[in-house]
Amino acid sequence: QVQLVDSGGGSVQAGGSLRLSCAASGRTVSSYTMGWFRQAPGKEREFVAALTWSGEMPYYADSVKGRFTASRDNAKNAVYLQMNSLKPEDTAAYHCAAGRRTSPSSLRLSAMYDYWGQGTQVTVSS
Repeated sequence: QVQLVDSGGGSVQAGGSLRLSCAASGRTVSSYTMGWFRQAPGKEREFVAALTWSGEMPYYADSVKGRFTASRDNAKNAVYLQMNSLKPEDTAAYHCAAGRRTSPSSLRLSAMYDYWGQGTQVTVSS
């Protein structure tokens, strides 16, 4: 079992920055694909970013490309999401997730992830 704890959310004005953290325990997640997803009220959960276990370049949703940076620190068993130039439409609960069944073609699908953090709220005001 893998336990994931998300943190770092908050309220910022448009154009601001936040850094989300996801701390893993129970197992090392170095062999897992780690994803970030978000869900706004009344909307479906959507893919934000993913880091494969093989260390290739991160994958991003088009809506966050160039503004968000995902990274992982295997020594700390943690992943991060640096969010810059935040927009009101980025407002959502952000969740990290871990999975070992993903492939480059499926890592954007939330169903491919087995473990989820509880989420951290990000609110961006205009």
